[in-house]
Amino acid sequence: MLTLNEAHNIGPVLANLRGWAREVFVVDSFSTDETAQIATRHGAKVIQRRFRNFGDQWNFALQELPVTDPWTMKLDPDERLSDASKTSILAETRAGSVGAAAFSFDLRFHFMGRPLSVRRRMVRVWATGSCRFSELSVNEYPVINRSVRHIAGILEHHDSPDLAHWLDKQNRYTTAEAISAYAGQPSGGGASLFGTPDQRRRWLKRVFLRIPSRDHMLFIHHWLVQGAWRAGRVGWRWAWLPCFVYRVTEYKLREFELRGMPPPSVPTAQSPDPPSETNESPARA
Repeated sequence: MLTLNEAHNIGPVLANLRGWAREVFVVDSFSTDETAQIATRHGAKVIQRRFRNFGDQWNFALQELPVTDPWTMKLDPDERLSDASKTSILAETRAGSVGAAAFSFDLRFHFMGRPLSVRRRMVRVWATGSCRFSELSVNEYPVINRSVRHIAGILEHHDSPDLAHWLDKQNRYTTAEAISAYAGQPSGGGASLFGTPDQRRRWLKRVFLRIPSRDHMLFIHHWLVQGAWRAGRVGWRWAWLPCFVYRVTEYKLREFELRGMPPPSVPTAQSPDPPSETNESPARA
């Protein structure tokens, strides 16, 4: 797991993994709350490292952490494994994963304390050493050049504890996304309309700003196609909010283009870091 100021999540997610995960590593970006202390109390191995971008941080974790298990799983602090997904993962990995080096399963979104009928297929488990991450500042994705098998189970994504926290996170995310676009970094590496669901999402992000009536089309996709309507008013609000995020990203990009530069202080999704941090080697919290 990667963390920054996740004290509200780190205890519950580690409790969710207790007795199931053989070992848990937390790469923390010098949290100013109790994240590292809580993780240590729960038995996780905590490493402090200055954050550059998500792809860089994940690749550091995959290449430098002393993982001893033959299988590795990526997990975010706001996610919880269902009992069915735990059972499926154990069964598949113990069977030796004939013909597969990685596994995907469905992530289910929660919003305003309610589960949504909205799911996304995610690759989260792979043979140790077989995965690397794209070198993107945001929207990083795993690169695995072997077969991926979809298995049963749900990964519950609880996102933010409240809407204020969600908006604060999206403000940082949209700034990082706009800066990436302004710098010419492709947000859709490996994108393809006819590829995997993840590749199609990246293709859509690449062409989204050129689509007429894009906000309404995106809302219809979330509301009707993905089934957010099943959650009633909560689903209605959730279906509109991604449209808002895309629009804010677009406005920030246009501002950078008009000014001829991004803001002088770049708020990334994993800042701040302590000014005195210069050591790149793992340091136990």
